[in-house]
Amino acid sequence: MTAAQLVVPDECHLISLDSVGSTNEEAKALAQSGAEAGTVVWAREQTAGKGRHGRSWTSPRGNLYLSIIQRPNCRLADAPQMGFVTGVALADALQWLISVPIALKWPNDLMIEGKKASGILLESAADAKGRLDWLVIGVGVNVESFPSGLPDVTSLREAGATVSIEGLLSVFLERLFWHADEWQHTGFRATRRRWLSSALPKGTEMRVRLPDGELFGRFSSIDKRGSLLLDTDRGKKRIDVGDVFPLSPPHKEAR
Repeated sequence: MTAAQLVVPDECHLISLDSVGSTNEEAKALAQSGAEAGTVVWAREQTAGKGRHGRSWTSPRGNLYLSIIQRPNCRLADAPQMGFVTGVALADALQWLISVPIALKWPNDLMIEGKKASGILLESAADAKGRLDWLVIGVGVNVESFPSGLPDVTSLREAGATVSIEGLLSVFLERLFWHADEWQHTGFRATRRRWLSSALPKGTEMRVRLPDGELFGRFSSIDKRGSLLLDTDRGKKRIDVGDVFPLSPPHKEAR
């Protein structure tokens, strides 16, 4: 698929940029100015890309960088569920386009052979009544390259997969808008089931970095809100905020 064949959903307003500091910052400014839901900022490169917790992210040409503005009718507390919706849509798109096995890691990473190939960053704001006003979903996929010097990071090309950025963007946006509509109308149950079907295997040993320390355990599931459920030596723990580092790749188990 070439750039001339880029196809986006009817409800999508695509803003294509050659270079930008950060697609998320650009999308946030548009959202604050009243941009409609479905606005997508796509850039060939970012000069000030960002990850979770304000971390910088190297963003050279050859990879996919975009941010989507959404205005779902939901509580602010439910907005993080759109991260799982986005992960499911991205997994769908890649499974359609490539044959390399992939897995989703809580809360917002896509893994190939145990290494991170994509990340998702959510940023939002509330209205005067405390409900969600806008949500910006930032997505980065290492298509051609990945940051050097970082452990457990890869790209689609490094994993032996070849895909055009335009092809991936087209399929991903189609799947994202479909899954977002399903979530908005039916709730989190279907999204949770789909996410778990593409997640790291149950029983994967993990180290979880928490705001106040670390926790070790085995991946069990996610609950009906999207919190991580971890089996530990002291019983099952529910985690709402943290960074997960898989320690082993066990065989897939039935959930």
